[in-house]
Amino acid sequence: MSDVLIVSARRSALTTRGRAFAGVSADRLAAPVLRAAADDAARTIGAPFEVADVILGNCRGPGGNTARLAALAAGFGAHTPGATVDRQCGSGLAAVIDAAQAIAAGDERPRVAGGVESASTAPERRIDGTSFARAPFAPAGWPDPDMIDAADALARLDGIDRERQDAAAARSHRRAAAARESGRLAAEIVPIDGVSADDSVGGALALLPRLTPLRENGTVTAGTATRIGDGAAAVALVGAARHAHVPGLLVRSHAVVGVDPAYPGLGAAPAIEAALAASGTELASVAAFEIVEAFAAQSLAVLGRLGLADDDARVCADGGALALGHPWGASGAVALVRLFSRLVRAGRPSGSIGVAAASVGGGLGIAMVVEVVR
Repeated sequence: MSDVLIVSARRSALTTRGRAFAGVSADRLAAPVLRAAADDAARTIGAPFEVADVILGNCRGPGGNTARLAALAAGFGAHTPGATVDRQCGSGLAAVIDAAQAIAAGDERPRVAGGVESASTAPERRIDGTSFARAPFAPAGWPDPDMIDAADALARLDGIDRERQDAAAARSHRRAAAARESGRLAAEIVPIDGVSADDSVGGALALLPRLTPLRENGTVTAGTATRIGDGAAAVALVGAARHAHVPGLLVRSHAVVGVDPAYPGLGAAPAIEAALAASGTELASVAAFEIVEAFAAQSLAVLGRLGLADDDARVCADGGALALGHPWGASGAVALVRLFSRLVRAGRPSGSIGVAAASVGGGLGIAMVVEVVR
């Protein structure tokens, strides 16, 4: 995959379902982000950025190929196709992998890929006239736990108590607040309808010790579960051979794995291990991890299986989804945007390694390994 280079990365603010983006559809959220990623890419490579395809991850949109709608709304023209990918909360990262594979296979035309979710405008879903909150992640005969129940099960399995979960959530909020106050998040955010800041950072800090568990005999609370959010994120990809000496993130490897659907939150761990093995990279050599924090218990269970400390400074150094929010189909792409900011925008030297990853409902894991080039 070293033939593929990510040359720009942008996202919207991440807002809680029903708040600032309550009336903004998925294609309207994605279009300005796609446009910004393409415009940034043109400036970076010093040439027009003619988008060959737009690939977006999305879980709960209205259908109709959200990526195509967003590509047209972004002004890329009728000749630019689009494709929408559903790997649930790994969808945004899966879309980038699809774009990278197309370039690596020999079609070196530029692409924009990422993810978008408008939980606020997601349509009601019905089976036989009955509404349902989510589609099944596994068929009859397989475990298919609700995500809160799955996080509680992981907490019990690994002995992750309430105190550790609260500490992880507090750490995520403090890191995100520090990043926001320092301006480290501003360069990646595309203002949409006047909204240019993530809305849940710091909000749960004072409440964490007082929140009651969401399930009887459980330990997961509203503060240690990420907020369902609205948002979009996208990266621009080019063939690396044609753009020597252009700064960006070289795609080194990626992996998608399956795990026991009873414990879907563990998927990121074996996906990271597989992607690192594919690139010949040791865990200790990674400069930055962005692992989607769906739940504190889930995140801690993944870190434990990788042999990383709860407070490893390399992991979500500017806060993760526990503080920023979790727009399902966008979150994997948000992780890549965050890596781009932490590694490329922050001036880390060539050769610095980053990992983006997510655990996925139904028992999947997805990960990508990238390397800074300048």
